[in-house]
Amino acid sequence: MSGNQLEPRSVSPDIEQQRQRNSSPAHPDDPLNGPEHLEFNEEDDDPPTPRFMQEQGAWKKWKWIPYPVRRYGKIAFKWMKGPQNPKIWKIEPFFPTIQHAPLRLLDKVLPNKRNQLFLYMGYVAVWLITFVLVVWRGQVASEVATYGIPTDISCGVAYWSRNNGCGIDGMNCRPFNNSAFAFRCPSNCASYKVLNPRAVGAQEVVYAPLIVGGPPDPTNEENPVYRGDSFICGAAVHAGLVSNTLGGCGVVSLVGEQQDFVGTNRNGINSVGFDSYFPLSITFQQGIECKARDVRWSLLAISVVFTTVLSLFTASSSIFFFTVFVGIFWQVGIASDPPSYSTISDLFSNILGKFLPAMFCAWVFYDKMGVRRTLHGLTAQVEKTVLWLGGCWVGALTNYTFDFIPIQRLTSHDLDQQPGAKAALAIIIIVLFCVVVGQVWAIRQEGKLLRYLQLYALFIVVILICLSLPALNLRIHHYVLALLLVPGTNIQTRPSLLYQGILIGFFINGIARWGFDAVLQTSSALQGDAQLGSPLPELLAPVINTTLAAASTITFRWKASPGVRYDGISILVNDVERYRSFWGDEGSDHFTWTRDNTSSYNEYFRFGFMSGTDSGDYTKAGIWDKTLNWTAPAAGPSRIKGRDFDAHEAELVPRSVWN
Repeated sequence: MSGNQLEPRSVSPDIEQQRQRNSSPAHPDDPLNGPEHLEFNEEDDDPPTPRFMQEQGAWKKWKWIPYPVRRYGKIAFKWMKGPQNPKIWKIEPFFPTIQHAPLRLLDKVLPNKRNQLFLYMGYVAVWLITFVLVVWRGQVASEVATYGIPTDISCGVAYWSRNNGCGIDGMNCRPFNNSAFAFRCPSNCASYKVLNPRAVGAQEVVYAPLIVGGPPDPTNEENPVYRGDSFICGAAVHAGLVSNTLGGCGVVSLVGEQQDFVGTNRNGINSVGFDSYFPLSITFQQGIECKARDVRWSLLAISVVFTTVLSLFTASSSIFFFTVFVGIFWQVGIASDPPSYSTISDLFSNILGKFLPAMFCAWVFYDKMGVRRTLHGLTAQVEKTVLWLGGCWVGALTNYTFDFIPIQRLTSHDLDQQPGAKAALAIIIIVLFCVVVGQVWAIRQEGKLLRYLQLYALFIVVILICLSLPALNLRIHHYVLALLLVPGTNIQTRPSLLYQGILIGFFINGIARWGFDAVLQTSSALQGDAQLGSPLPELLAPVINTTLAAASTITFRWKASPGVRYDGISILVNDVERYRSFWGDEGSDHFTWTRDNTSSYNEYFRFGFMSGTDSGDYTKAGIWDKTLNWTAPAAGPSRIKGRDFDAHEAELVPRSVWN
């Protein structure tokens, strides 16, 4: 070694660490210690920009924003970016020995993956065959002597059409007596309710089964008589003929005009009383031998067992998700909450038509919205089964699990008229707020909050655009709610497992039961047969004549038509249309009603304008009581016109079974 070269001296490690600490600035405003930190390119003519000017330039385009807003905006942005070292959530199972036991057992018995695939295919085949056999067995009902095989009807079927749908004097709903047919009801008809007020005399029935009447003697169940507009299946449950849990069958008969329908509380249903007469009444024949059973609970037990076993013994996220999705979809559509149908073939066709687009949505959920991320690599078999699968069943069975919540539809009309609806909505909002806060915190820990905020900002913009479209109304259905919220469960935490399962269940129930209903609907489509806001007839003081020997009369007159749109008037007596006349017809300026002096019943009158063959809103009921005194209708429209009921409720007894 030459003498000009200096041999490097060894330095203590402690001194070297101290030099390294001193070489890096401890504060942004500390002086830089060496040229190596300047990152200055000598070939560049422009000198380096000082750090304080760089920071100022970054916010130069936002200088129009007040400094406090910029300051707190920077703080919020930095918080939303999440921690410097993001935490990737992954569930570590409680009691791993127990939760891993099903997987270890499967690997021990069938270590070959091909054999496991064959086992899965055989398992699904057994599930399918069992399901089909039980469905087929459930279609079998004993033949009723004289009446044949019972006809399947849904919970909302009735003989009498609402409003003036049966025509003058009910001609479109005849015969009124000497007719009967064997019927079969599904289970759970006691919970089938009208969602808007229905007029029964001076009363209004809402959020309750439309059952008018019952046994004349409240002390026994013999000879029950119901008004013709009562739901047949609900009346059969009320009469004790059909089980609400298992369904059943019987024979319903028309018994013509009856009076003084007695309201009672029987078998979990409160029927409504009616203190006048009605032209069509029904009863149920006693001593009929008929055996039929709704198998929805048997099918539910089968589906729950098969999905539970599958969940415990598979770690594949795709096999678990798609198999469970398909199984629960058909369980809901065929058994647990089926749409209206007349035959099992019609029902199968209906569900199959919804199934194909639903499977595309299932793929979107799995591959694009985070289901894969939540379930991938998850080996907590018991927790997955309880939280995700259990939540999915809870969401899919909303007609049972959430039936206690006093909210049927999120409209101002329903929230105003349904008792407890606003309080329930407030509780739901508080719960959702807590859920959102928890999910936001967990997503931020993974450093993904900004990405999700951008996504939901896009959702909000789309919703605002939909709300601003003229002549269209935004409807958030079950499936839309799931599509909006499932991306927020794209993390592997226990709460996310539960929330995601419930939302997927919501989607399944919404599509299997109702289908892909339009998100944007016109006001007329939403209105259905709701109150139209049409003008109401203004009645003059009626003229009552009690001088006749055998009868009394009451004559009504009204003011002129409010406009050329309305060209006639319709009058209901005891909820039956008794008069319809058009301007210019003889006698179109008055209506006279006659009653026998021996009658001891009140009579209820409603008046509405006609536009062609369509009626507008009816007035509230005016009462001509049994003492022949007249009570004028209260102000405002009658609630006889119900808004957008369940499709079942619009059904009438098929003419083909009227014997």
